[in-house]
Amino acid sequence: MSDEDRVRDDWPARLGRAMLFGAWISGLAVLALFFHQWLERDNNPNPHPLTLQGADGVVEVVLQRNRAGHYVASGRINGEPVRFLVDTGATDVALSLDLARRLDLRLGPEGSSRTANGITRTWSTRLAQVELGGLVAHGVRASVLPNMPGDEVLLGMSFLKPLELIQRGNTLTLRGTMP
Repeated sequence: MSDEDRVRDDWPARLGRAMLFGAWISGLAVLALFFHQWLERDNNPNPHPLTLQGADGVVEVVLQRNRAGHYVASGRINGEPVRFLVDTGATDVALSLDLARRLDLRLGPEGSSRTANGITRTWSTRLAQVELGGLVAHGVRASVLPNMPGDEVLLGMSFLKPLELIQRGNTLTLRGTMP
């Protein structure tokens, strides 16, 4: 048997090994995607917050608590998607300097604020529009913090103040009409 015949005879075996390798890679990719989505849902159980509107025109947004005990929800700032962490202890909506730059926000004069991590530099800004479910506010006061990690936005009292907050079990209902 010549070398050429051996190569021809080995072709189906090599093709089978390549297909098996491809199947393993595809299977691992599907598992990775599944676990990524599972972890994302575990961290943010409110990718599309439930919004209800009563006959009186009052809007209610119902949020589920995540595994860590926080209320995290997807929303928008100036039309761009963001992830909010409801923080009734924050005076303003707070976001990182990196996110503020990506959103092309105009920064006011530099100042300082007392945070849970001590005193830090901040810049004030106004958010043209903040959306959480059916709740939409305009001209919302915000603070930009240069050392704030990640892209999560603290949804503080400058957005929450006009709302009634009702916590029952693992749900938080934000109820009201925005000015």
